[in-house]
Amino acid sequence: MSFESDLLVWLPQLRRYARALTGDPAWADDLVQDTLERALNKWRWRANSNLRAWLLTLLRHRFIDQLRARHEVAVDEEGAPWQNMAAPDGKVDGLELEDVQRALYRLPVEQREVLLLVALEELSYQEAAAVLKVPVGTVMSRLSRARERMRQLLDEGGDRAAAPSRPPLTVVKKWP
Repeated sequence: MSFESDLLVWLPQLRRYARALTGDPAWADDLVQDTLERALNKWRWRANSNLRAWLLTLLRHRFIDQLRARHEVAVDEEGAPWQNMAAPDGKVDGLELEDVQRALYRLPVEQREVLLLVALEELSYQEAAAVLKVPVGTVMSRLSRARERMRQLLDEGGDRAAAPSRPPLTVVKKWP
């Protein structure tokens, strides 16, 4: 396989991560394109290295550069449009997804990045630490805080205060 074909294998994961970071499909597509262009131009890739982690690192750096260029940190802003968007009527799944999306974008960027890399992209703690260039302990700490904050935000749930509370889910072992 060539380097170019190896890049294409990771395209869906790059796009998913970019969409989760930006919340905007057009911006995410531009971000992925910039990332792939940089990857092709840098070409410092070593065959025995983790290509996915390297690409996610490039994407993250491009995202941060673009935020700085825009002079915005809108993804954390409490007045951002997705903070107050109403879910489509009659769509319970859509409502829950909107709640999760709103909660995700209310997390600090550092916590959101770790949560997306570990939970969505299924990177190990070591791989996430390499992408973010932080110690493994920092990844675990940020992930723990992100999960706890997500629980709090989802429990608050806006309109859920009027709805009856649901019992917590329990894990039940399946019998053979």
